[in-house]
Amino acid sequence: MEQKVTGSNVLASYPDYGDAQRLVDRMSDDGFPVESVRIVGEGVRTVEQVTGRMTRGRAAAAGAVSGAWFGVLIGLLFGLFTAGAGWLWLLLISLVIGAFWGAVFGFVAHWSTRGRRDFSSVMTLQAQRYEVHVDQAQAARAARYVL
Repeated sequence: MEQKVTGSNVLASYPDYGDAQRLVDRMSDDGFPVESVRIVGEGVRTVEQVTGRMTRGRAAAAGAVSGAWFGVLIGLLFGLFTAGAGWLWLLLISLVIGAFWGAVFGFVAHWSTRGRRDFSSVMTLQAQRYEVHVDQAQAARAARYVL
């Protein structure tokens, strides 16, 4: 379903976000009031890039890393109330405990899927095209940038 942004004209349409961004950047460099410009992604879809095989060991390692960060955060918070050099030991102990429980939870979470998702991935949103819209009041002035 095609939907027009109210009160604006399509100045240009590009298959790549970078091209739309370059047009708006050129307009900005030239002093055009870019507050009246929008980049609208049309035909948005999700793209999942598979980054590798997920094993129980990798799941445990990823859990350990995230658990260690959480442990450091907790250690720093408790360290605010610790006098002397004891805060360093508290930080180290929190890191180790966080890494251990993170590894346990990462392993168990992956094991519980029973092989239904044995890969890691990164999900992104992409548009099929990017339209540069400009307010109707600025449309005539903006048209010179795409000629």
